[in-house]
Amino acid sequence: MSGSPSRVALVLGAGGMLGRAVTETLERAFPGTVSATRWEVDVTDRFRLDAEVERLRPDLVVNCAAYTDVDGCEIDRDRARRVNAEGAENAARAAAAAGCPIVHVSTDFVFDGRKGAPYSEDDPPSPLSEYGRSKYDGERRVAAATPEHLIVRTSWLYGPGRGNFVDSIRARARNGGTLRVVDDQFGSPTYVADLARALHHLVLRNARGLVHFANAGACSRYALAQAVLSVSGMSHVRLEPIRTDEAGRIAIRPAYAALDTSRYASLIGEGPRPWEEALRDYLDADRSRAGGG
Repeated sequence: MSGSPSRVALVLGAGGMLGRAVTETLERAFPGTVSATRWEVDVTDRFRLDAEVERLRPDLVVNCAAYTDVDGCEIDRDRARRVNAEGAENAARAAAAAGCPIVHVSTDFVFDGRKGAPYSEDDPPSPLSEYGRSKYDGERRVAAATPEHLIVRTSWLYGPGRGNFVDSIRARARNGGTLRVVDDQFGSPTYVADLARALHHLVLRNARGLVHFANAGACSRYALAQAVLSVSGMSHVRLEPIRTDEAGRIAIRPAYAALDTSRYASLIGEGPRPWEEALRDYLDADRSRAGGG
């Protein structure tokens, strides 16, 4: 798929952190990009979605729509299923009817974290939580709906917006007191801007199937919090490491869910940059946006 004013990419879930980043990235290469928030096109409303795709006749559909509240998915399992599984299938079927490929974004939570090493695309999923189960169900439905699919799993996403771990640590640090952070969950922190660019690179290469993307390396939640505070000039804030079972969460999290990005590197010709470098770029850019505050 080459950049051209006549080509249209439809981004679903464009109101979220990832959707905004993907829209911004694609707009530069594909001026015909159309962003659709949940209020404009809800993936759970199959008839409205079909009508919008039929009207636009896009050359590409990117599904960033998801219910990502991991604990919330345990409480409202119906919503998790409708958005993450049925909604994904609706988007894939609509793309198939329009004769275009779909890019669907999934998660490291499809794994149970017991492998103890980075997960490749060939490792069998075994989700522990309702969020992970609903996302894995969505993957299978997308793959069954159309052969013209690209499913990209990512992990520990952060960027401009609300509700991500990196911004939560900074906000809590500003409020004062000791921060209690789990030190027995390991993963691959991923800057949303890097993921958006990765999706663009994969689209340009007409990639299909399943691909993992995350910034290179792995760390614990505790180590990530330490890095956030260090780069933000808040190293004086006290951190207290705790176990996951002390955190009071509802959903079970995978203990080690770092992703092996070798397939991505082979497709693109280079691997993702280190998570530490990406984190510094995000925090530096965020300070610039805030006027140095």
